[in-house]
Amino acid sequence: MNDIADRRYSISEVSELTGVAVHVLRQWEKQSQHLRPKRDRNNRRYYMPADIETVRMLKHLRWQEGMTGEGADRFLSRKKRTGGDLRSPRRAQALVDKIETEARAILRLLR
Repeated sequence: MNDIADRRYSISEVSELTGVAVHVLRQWEKQSQHLRPKRDRNNRRYYMPADIETVRMLKHLRWQEGMTGEGADRFLSRKKRTGGDLRSPRRAQALVDKIETEARAILRLLR
């Protein structure tokens, strides 16, 4: 048995590991279909490593990419459905801008 993969984390441990406040984690649980920690017999939440990765992804999408909760949830749904590395809108726009800049540079060279 893999001890790390089976490790359970409390909400306070997840908060400490991810830098997301406990009250924010509780809000995200209510808002996101992708963050559903299990509960023990005493009804205390426990997070698995996959849940912690979901928290990190939600944090990135919401705080760095500027997505709404609904947008982040749709993004995670698409990612789960396709199983691929989807680009966030901000990263996609940066890629389009880079391609445009390079295309213009090539056109200048051809003139």
